[in-house]
Amino acid sequence: MNTIHKNEMAPDNRRLRNVCVYCGSSPGADPVYLATARKLGALLARESIGLVYGGGSRGLMGAVANAALAKGGTVTGIIPAFLTEREGMIDTVQTHLVVPDMHTRKRIMFERADAFIALPGGIGTLEELVEQLSWVQLGRHTKPVVLADIGGFWRPLLDLFAHMRQHGFIQPGLEVRYLVAEKIEDLLPMIETALAKTHALGAAKETLDSPL
Repeated sequence: MNTIHKNEMAPDNRRLRNVCVYCGSSPGADPVYLATARKLGALLARESIGLVYGGGSRGLMGAVANAALAKGGTVTGIIPAFLTEREGMIDTVQTHLVVPDMHTRKRIMFERADAFIALPGGIGTLEELVEQLSWVQLGRHTKPVVLADIGGFWRPLLDLFAHMRQHGFIQPGLEVRYLVAEKIEDLLPMIETALAKTHALGAAKETLDSPL
């Protein structure tokens, strides 16, 4: 089991410093997805919130990172070595970490983020999102997880969660805790409210045992 030491984490759980954005390395079929990714990147830069993302230059990943950089934002890209040629890298990213495998990538993304946003994406995005939801459900951390439900993209997943509850696989007391935003402008206020509420309840904590 990996151990996360306290000095590796944000010292104040009330403050939103960095947001990890999960999203597709493809642009998607609807132009609204790219437009939304660019809008989010620019918003993070405007609010002086660092972007932590998967390190690629293509699709929504490239769009959110380039938009943040264009507005003077701080970007940390984390990519496994085997994906560097397939997904490319952005030379102007301030911090670009090439790591040996997917597990290392996800661990560092977790450590460097205060919250998580899932834009539209494919299997990789879904896997990263569901892993965070599982860790929250199991009490491994209290960082907010938000689904950016652009154009209803995540509705089938939300319906699946309801189906799981109906059939007894998500039981009372073990709810999947997440936030849903239909507009990019709502994302950061939701996260900040969640962080403040968690701190006020005295539940803000970081597990010393890594979820990985």
